[in-house]
Amino acid sequence: FNDSKGYGFIESSDGEDCFVHFSEIQGDGFKTLTEGQAVEFEKSMGQKGPQASKVIPK
Repeated sequence: FNDSKGYGFIESSDGEDCFVHFSEIQGDGFKTLTEGQAVEFEKSMGQKGPQASKVIPK
């Protein structure tokens, strides 16, 4: 996840990379993710492939 750009990728349980935008990260304050951080999310197909929504950091 790139803080300055506000997006990155999450690896799903099936090994597929899913695009994630900071606006989909649930919670208050500065929204970011760190490498290796566990999350829950919903996977859907976006214009350019799989994307994550309703991302809940653990």
